[in-house]
Amino acid sequence: MNKKWRGLYLIFIAVLMICGSAFAGTTPKILFKMATIAPRGSYMMQVIDEMDADIRKQTNNEVGVKLYYGGVQGDEEDVLRKIRLGQLHGGTFTGHGLGLIVPEVRVTELPFVFRNYDEVDYVRSQLRDYMNQKFEEKGYIVIGWNEIGFVYNFSKVPITSLEIAQKQKWWQWEGDPMSGAMYEALGIKPVPLSITDVMTSLSTKLIDTASITPYGAVAYHWYERFEYMSEYPVTNVQGGTIISKREWDKVSPESQKKIQVICQPYFDRLSIHTREQDQKSIEVLKKSGIKIAPYDADGGEEQLKFILGISKKARENLIGKLYSKELLDQTISLLEEYRKMHPDSHVQRIR
Repeated sequence: MNKKWRGLYLIFIAVLMICGSAFAGTTPKILFKMATIAPRGSYMMQVIDEMDADIRKQTNNEVGVKLYYGGVQGDEEDVLRKIRLGQLHGGTFTGHGLGLIVPEVRVTELPFVFRNYDEVDYVRSQLRDYMNQKFEEKGYIVIGWNEIGFVYNFSKVPITSLEIAQKQKWWQWEGDPMSGAMYEALGIKPVPLSITDVMTSLSTKLIDTASITPYGAVAYHWYERFEYMSEYPVTNVQGGTIISKREWDKVSPESQKKIQVICQPYFDRLSIHTREQDQKSIEVLKKSGIKIAPYDADGGEEQLKFILGISKKARENLIGKLYSKELLDQTISLLEEYRKMHPDSHVQRIR
């Protein structure tokens, strides 16, 4: 390469570097301060950082995102309180936190209803516009939906019967009506705790059984306190990222449109990664010594039929508390619609 072309090449590279870092280290006109209980260093951090850079670029640095990780801003209830006070502008939440704003969103987390990812995707996609509208009515804008994953029971003994389950000290996410209805129907008295108190409570033996995704069990190191996990998923947890409408309305209409187009693909990426990590985490759990407690042991098929009946009772008991009968019926109808189109739809069991 002669000196002339070498010089032009270096100038070209310099221009690219300047353009790529034009907004690095600069404060955008509007900075969405958000929080999550997701651990720092998780894949979410990479996704949000890339999304932030994309938003800054597309809005000419009008809008940026800052996310506080690892529950440093408190549990999801704490984060919502800070959003209402204006100390934070939004956050990424599990279904538990989302349900504190719009209870109806929990209808896609019904225990022992969804068998696999495809069923979940179908039903949630059909209800997405309805849920977006409900959040806006409550003063929030959903900038992205993602999936937390299928939840399994973790315990110190194999839970293969209702009698064994009733003898355990179960963790219940404090204030969660969905799990509360299920525990009540099963005759179990759980221990209500914040998610940030679970690890300590496992160490002090205040609880000895908890439900979480495989990835969550590894990320939070809960698996170190357990010996078994169930093969049959309890539920699939919805995730979502919201911004206070009060803060959202400060953004220009042009940038709002751009942000709404930008964000969802990033959260779709996060959902795909989460599913992949769940599968990898299952192998990590097995290698660590976690054993799978099958439902086909000790008359498990009859036990499973009983559990499914109980779950129906539990979800019906939540009519008028979390959702209307019409919304519940619509959700079940969508699920049945999918299964008719896909008769081979199977259960996402762990083997």
